[in-house]
Amino acid sequence: MTETLSTHLAIIGAGPGGYAAAFHAANLGVDVTMIDVEANPGGTCLYRGCIPSKALLHVAKLVNDTREAAEWGLTFGEPQMDLEKVRQKTRSVVSQMSGGLGDLCRAHKVRYLQARASFLNANTLAIFHQDGSEDVLHAEHTIIASGSRPALFGPLIDSPRLMNSTTALQMEEIPETLLVVGGGYIGLELGSVYASLGSRVTVVEMTDGLLPGADRDLVKPLQARLESLMHAILLKTKVAEIKDQGSSIRVVLEGEDGVPQPHEFDKVLVCVGRRPNSSGLNLASTKVVVNPHGFIEVDLARRTAEPSVFAIGDVAGEPMLAHKASAEGRVAAEVIAGHNSAFEPMAIPAVVFTDPEVAWCGLTETLAEKEGRSVKITRFPWAASGRASTISRSEGLTKLVCDPATNQILGMGISGAGAGELIAEGALAIEMGALANDLDMTIHPHPTLSETVMESAAVVFGTSTHLYRPRRK
Repeated sequence: MTETLSTHLAIIGAGPGGYAAAFHAANLGVDVTMIDVEANPGGTCLYRGCIPSKALLHVAKLVNDTREAAEWGLTFGEPQMDLEKVRQKTRSVVSQMSGGLGDLCRAHKVRYLQARASFLNANTLAIFHQDGSEDVLHAEHTIIASGSRPALFGPLIDSPRLMNSTTALQMEEIPETLLVVGGGYIGLELGSVYASLGSRVTVVEMTDGLLPGADRDLVKPLQARLESLMHAILLKTKVAEIKDQGSSIRVVLEGEDGVPQPHEFDKVLVCVGRRPNSSGLNLASTKVVVNPHGFIEVDLARRTAEPSVFAIGDVAGEPMLAHKASAEGRVAAEVIAGHNSAFEPMAIPAVVFTDPEVAWCGLTETLAEKEGRSVKITRFPWAASGRASTISRSEGLTKLVCDPATNQILGMGISGAGAGELIAEGALAIEMGALANDLDMTIHPHPTLSETVMESAAVVFGTSTHLYRPRRK
């Protein structure tokens, strides 16, 4: 029997954007109903993305740490791995976090429906429950937070030897040989996990560098380390053909010379980006506009062309990052609650959780060059950092992008151990309109990697304590 429900705010999707919007709206006195196919909130990030991948990256780091301890006089035997225990621990982390979010849902008095939803019109949703029953939900406002899915690419085949970012996280086995298609952050994170755990990994990337779009000086330390960890990194190379041969998978690669080169691998991992989940929602029954790339068009309030419908997170455009979705969710919730709010960040930090990590926020050197914008670039190499030396990670780099006239900090980039933890200081500096002087005069604890942020600012004036540069007037 169909039941007719009503709510002030319906949220389609319970990922970091959806549940952040739900909890914030509830705090503001809004009646909220959240719809998602999982038993608890969390979304792709928690169930099939950010969290399980970081758990596996932690396992990979533990393995690498045991191998690198020899230079400090500590010798361990080759690690013995129980894959089932790895999977169990990862599942327990996900279960604990998703359960906690379920508790928060109840604490905020957010109605949670484990179901799918699609639009009947701008203010009415069809709710499809897992038992086959259907309900109708009337909502004064709706936030679409449906996320994204792994993108497909050209010569795909139906084969158990072909993995995407979701199936790769299941860690069913550690293949002897693995081809990673795509040198972006997902491919490099997962590829480095498998390489650390024993696979002979080859990475192919169509462009002329890993992490396309990131500054080359930040990528350089990572690429040097990956070249020693992986079997091969092939740039300006594309996949021309894939064929499952039963006992292996045959892949034909074409380099810059266009000459086909056949290879055989036990498995292939395809990581060529993600696509927004904007289909299947019957958006045609609304005024919502979807652009040619599948992203829903929104304004600064995250409102779509349909006044009662908002969109946040991956489905609303780049960058497709969980923390960007959460921030958008809070803005949309505030607007729906009657507050004057807009999504206008000066800096959205991006982090690649490889080893070393690569992180940046604000204006990058690459983008400044592309726009023909005059900037001042300063770099502090971690070879001059005492803390980096004590942990054998002196390959790192901290850089600032500043306005040449005012020394206002426009961007920051960090490559090195823990870069993801350090980059938030750069995001705060940019949001506050801080000058290099402000960072330079802020006393940082010694010996820490955070000192490299202070010293990179001091380089602007030629006054860095641990790096000689002629003093600038």
